[in-house]
Amino acid sequence: MATPARSKRMPQEDRRAAILEAAAQVFFEQGYAASSIDAIIERIGGSKRNIYNEFGNKEGLFTALITESADSALAALSVERFAGRNLSEILLEFGRRLMAIYMSPALIGVYRSIMTEALRFPELAKAFYDKGPGRASGRLAEVLEEAKSRGEIQIDDCNKAADHLVGMLRDNLHLQVILGLRPPPSPAEAEALVASAISIFLHGIYGGDRRPAPKERAQ
Repeated sequence: MATPARSKRMPQEDRRAAILEAAAQVFFEQGYAASSIDAIIERIGGSKRNIYNEFGNKEGLFTALITESADSALAALSVERFAGRNLSEILLEFGRRLMAIYMSPALIGVYRSIMTEALRFPELAKAFYDKGPGRASGRLAEVLEEAKSRGEIQIDDCNKAADHLVGMLRDNLHLQVILGLRPPPSPAEAEALVASAISIFLHGIYGGDRRPAPKERAQ
């Protein structure tokens, strides 16, 4: 008697996670353009109909992978987590989650794919940015606005500040990993990098004798 396909034995939530994991592996190994639904089915079993019903198509799979990765990072910025916590604690948790996602094999593969395929698939590149980095910066800006309204920080443009912080957390380290110049950081190194970025973001690099920030050039 034939063994049922692994995906058919799984609860729906587990099956969805397994499909996304298999898709991430295929995107990582083959790139977006060269990958196929058939290659993903070979990893997870089941039928094309299951994937099409769940995600629509290959682009839907890619978008879902980005969206759910962003969900994991943004959970640290949920309103429910704010009670009794200062901004530093919230940003540290966010930074840890974001670093873990950036350095995961799945997202390293996604970044490599999108850097290669962006000009050929502009809609996919836009979906990647909107569902991933852009969404993270947008939610972070809302958190900074809330902290500003409580008098916890003083800043003119929370959207710019959020973009700056995400860039600091990603750092050149992320690019080095994407380019294959070095392996992902160890947990201890990642923790030190996140703590450093949050400290500089919140406190700056000047000592006790603070100097005024440089003024923008008039346009």
